[in-house]
Amino acid sequence: MNVAQLSSVAEAMVADNKGLLAADESTGTIKKRFDSINIESTEEARRDYRETLFTTNGLGDFISGVILFDETIRQSAADGTRLAEILERQGILPGIKVDAGAKPLAGSDGETVTEGLDGLAGRVAEYVDLGAKFAKWRAVIKIGDHIPSRACIHVNAHALARYAKICQEGGLVPIVEPEVLMDGGHTIERCADVTEATLNAVYDELYAQGVVLEGTILKPNMVISGKECPKQAGVDEVAVATVAILKRTVPSAVPGIMFLSGGQTEIQATEHLHAMNANHAPLPWKLSYSYGRALQEGALKAWGGNNANRQSAQAMLLNRARQNSSACAATYTGEAA
Repeated sequence: MNVAQLSSVAEAMVADNKGLLAADESTGTIKKRFDSINIESTEEARRDYRETLFTTNGLGDFISGVILFDETIRQSAADGTRLAEILERQGILPGIKVDAGAKPLAGSDGETVTEGLDGLAGRVAEYVDLGAKFAKWRAVIKIGDHIPSRACIHVNAHALARYAKICQEGGLVPIVEPEVLMDGGHTIERCADVTEATLNAVYDELYAQGVVLEGTILKPNMVISGKECPKQAGVDEVAVATVAILKRTVPSAVPGIMFLSGGQTEIQATEHLHAMNANHAPLPWKLSYSYGRALQEGALKAWGGNNANRQSAQAMLLNRARQNSSACAATYTGEAA
């Protein structure tokens, strides 16, 4: 394990005022995105859309890395240039989603465990050869009347740590992503309790399995009200609760925390990130973003499946990346009317 190299890549991922673009939607998920704009999800259409995103001029000013799906890291642009190489030319690190998705957890009440550990070392070696510098594995924690169970939190934390160790030994920086879903009617206080328990379990497993924290990135949910909760927490309340839980659970050795958007709107995700950086600095780690839909939604609609709209889509993506970069710098001033 090359600890210095892992640490260097992790630090580059959280370079000042930069974040990650999560473009690792599975084939099923990207189909849902394309269904929303009435476009058939073919391999060519997926390639054209992601090529549109990755060729955005100036994207590297705000984006340090892009998380790719297995299909994407193997694809080439229309001119034959590999998509990973297009990113590298912009100074953007290519990353790769390596988990096999959340599957039903035996004996549980609708809970899941993320699979994909079998054969992971071999896949990591292949992805390194394809140019990947970091990896991502997402665990899913649901909140309900009687969940999450201790078993669900434990097995997902254990799998995250095993994945992280395998990645580090293979030369990839692991993004550790335990997502407490915002689906449901739970309060922000309930989200805080579950998030704290989850992160404590995750770091206990990371320590137990000898994962080098300096060569990792944490990608957590923000502490937020459930979507169906009648009382939605305000921006400052979300910032206070999220920072409080992170301070209790995340060691200072971790270089950065790059939040997932988790169903928030584009503007909400930016506002919450700004409030944390503006009102709670200094912190032991950098707070940044690793957004999928909260960076892409406007760009996807602008593109609409037509490459003639490529510049409009790129302008939308660049604007959202710029706004989130401003949130990292605590200089976000809101959206133009």
